[in-house]
Amino acid sequence: MLCIGPTAMAQRTVLAIGAHAGDMELTCGALLVKQRLLGDRVVILHLTLGEGGNARLAPDRYAEQKRSEASAAARVIGAEVLFGPYRDGELPDDETARRYVADIIRQVKPTYVVTHWNQSIHKDHAAASRIVTDAVLLASLEGVHTDHPPHRGVRGVWYAENWEDAAGFQPYISIDVTDAMDRWRDAVTKYEFVRGGISDFRYLEYYEALAVVRGALARKGRAEAFDIESLGKRRVLDALP
Repeated sequence: MLCIGPTAMAQRTVLAIGAHAGDMELTCGALLVKQRLLGDRVVILHLTLGEGGNARLAPDRYAEQKRSEASAAARVIGAEVLFGPYRDGELPDDETARRYVADIIRQVKPTYVVTHWNQSIHKDHAAASRIVTDAVLLASLEGVHTDHPPHRGVRGVWYAENWEDAAGFQPYISIDVTDAMDRWRDAVTKYEFVRGGISDFRYLEYYEALAVVRGALARKGRAEAFDIESLGKRRVLDALP
C-alpha cells in the first residue's frame, strides 16, 4: 500500500522518459518514489522495451517479460506507465518521434521532465535525449499540431545520471532520496537484468553505491544527481548572498 505524505505544495506531475524499460527506474527511480510519496503524480514513458538485451530469449519473448517487469516496477513506485512504439536499438532520431513525444507531453502535462543526458555510448540514449529536449519545445507551440492542445507548463528538463551517459555529465542538482531507497530497491529488482543473470554489469550494486557517493557529496544519506542545460546554470542576485 502506498502511503502519501502531506505536502503544502500543489500537486506536480513528473514525466520520466527513458530509451528502454528500466533506464529511468534505475537512474531516477528514487526521486520518482520520493515525489510520489509527497503527493505528486508520476508517469514513466518507455520509448522501447529494451527487448534486445537478453541473449537467451528471442526479442519478442523478452519484450513480453520487460513489459510485465516495467508494469510491476511502476506499481511499486506508484507511477503510471506508458510504452512507446519503438524497437530496441532502432529508436529513430527524427521528426515523427519528436511529435510522438510532444503529444505524450501534451497529454500528461508534466511540470518536470526527466530523461537521458545528451552524450552516451548507447545510441538510443543519445537519441532519446535529443528527442525529448526538442519535444518539450514542440509541445508548447501553437503552430505544432498533434491530437492534443499545447502544454507550456514544463518548468525544467532534468538529465539523470547513467553509467552509459557519463561523457560531459556534470552533477548540478542533488536530491536527498534517503527515505526512498527501500522502495526504489523493491521497484528496480522487478527487472531480471537488475537482479543479475542477464548482464555481467552489476546494476543494483552500481546505483546503490552511486547513491551513497552522491549522498556523501550532498551531505545527505543517499542522493540522486541530475544535470540541466548549461543556459539554465545562472543566478541573478542584487548583491552578495
